[in-house]
Amino acid sequence: MSRSLPPAPRRRGALWGLALLCAGAGCAVGPNYSRPDAPAAPKWELSQPWREAAPKDAVPKTAWWTLFHDEDLQALETRLLSANQTLKVAVAHLDQARASAAVQNAQLFPTLAVAPAVGGEHYSGNRPTGSNALFPPVTQSNYLLPFTLSYEVDLFGAVRRGVEAAQASYQASAADLEGVRLVLTAELAADYFTLRQLDTEIAILNRNVANLQRGLDLMVARHQGGIASSLDVAQEETLLQSTRTQATLLLLQRKQFEDAIAVLVGQAAPDFHLEPRELVAEPPRIDAGLPSDVLERRPDIGEAERQMAAANAQIGVAVAAYYPSLALSTQGGWNAMNLSQLFNAASSFWSVALTLAETIFSGGARTAQVSFAKAGYEASVASYRATVLNAFREVQDSLTGLAVLDSARQSQTEAVTSARRQLELANSRYVGGVVSYLDVVIAQQTLLTNEEEAAVIQGQRLVTSVLLVKALGGGWDAASLAAVKVEPRFTDVVAP
Repeated sequence: MSRSLPPAPRRRGALWGLALLCAGAGCAVGPNYSRPDAPAAPKWELSQPWREAAPKDAVPKTAWWTLFHDEDLQALETRLLSANQTLKVAVAHLDQARASAAVQNAQLFPTLAVAPAVGGEHYSGNRPTGSNALFPPVTQSNYLLPFTLSYEVDLFGAVRRGVEAAQASYQASAADLEGVRLVLTAELAADYFTLRQLDTEIAILNRNVANLQRGLDLMVARHQGGIASSLDVAQEETLLQSTRTQATLLLLQRKQFEDAIAVLVGQAAPDFHLEPRELVAEPPRIDAGLPSDVLERRPDIGEAERQMAAANAQIGVAVAAYYPSLALSTQGGWNAMNLSQLFNAASSFWSVALTLAETIFSGGARTAQVSFAKAGYEASVASYRATVLNAFREVQDSLTGLAVLDSARQSQTEAVTSARRQLELANSRYVGGVVSYLDVVIAQQTLLTNEEEAAVIQGQRLVTSVLLVKALGGGWDAASLAAVKVEPRFTDVVAP
């Protein structure tokens, strides 16, 4: 129900006093926001020798990939940041969120509108007048220049809660942008190290192909000299061709990762190529800090926390609907029949209205809106806690994975050494006539398998290190969100 108050000075003064009191006191209904607790372990579960490994590097605030000291990777990451289309989408979404926050801020200020009009009318000389008197035909012009000023006093904080929600949503979008950037750069690094792992495997296979070809040539010569049997030749040739097949098949996997990297850096796959290079990088020892640190490091946790704040503010917006609203509207301008008289004092007009509106019955709509907002907040709290738990899982999995892979690397290095010694012994024993050539073939296969496994483990160590950096937030800090805001300014009053 809405009613206009009479222009009695006493009532108008009382109403303005109430408005000023509520506005000055910062009245804003609804719950004030505080971040809910989230489950956090006191420390990570680490096993030897990872716990005592040194040195431990802190993740840089920017360009975390520099930890790996790989110039090719750094160049690719730079290209990604400037050309990746998914990242450009996230940037555009952030710009939209900023504009939405600015729109919400605009509700704190009055609105001024103007609607000039020019018209003309001609009245018939035979028009009915309600009497026997005759009136001549009349033609007249109408020049109107009205201004309308409207402003809703934010008595109970509905607008301010809306601004609070918009600012939190804007900050959530900023955290989302950082999350997208982290995911994309981590995906690029993981694909890059996997590609280099494949380069290493292909190089190992090609070296073995060359060695096996020389061995086959020697075996054919020995067979022609009556020293080696045809079975020895067939065994060596079989191993040669199967090794060559493995190297060929790995080229397909390499091309797939190369094409994936092309998309990430914003280039068409047919035009993008990376020269083969074996894997030489070592994963850095990264300081994981405490589990509680992750709450301030992860962009996705920062986004979920800001979404909670926005949902909490929406409760205040819904609760404010229970309270009355106070609106001020004024209209003034000039109206005249002749353009030359438009700006005369006699042509001016004005009106002022102060309206207090309160909904008495809404069919339960307001109650439902409050329930909806509260449920939305509870959902955001659960989502936040789930995000925190998932973050802890990712960090712990990466730490465990690095510890396991570090141990596997040591044992696999010993396995490669043993396989090489086995091949040397098998060759010596075969030349001495102690064993058949089958023992040499088996030793060759064993060495090849172990060398490939060592390359896979090295690649997995680097990829897992990338995943750990990603799980730790890539050097991001939630404190940076404090600077992401659109402050209402006095100059916005006259902004178009």
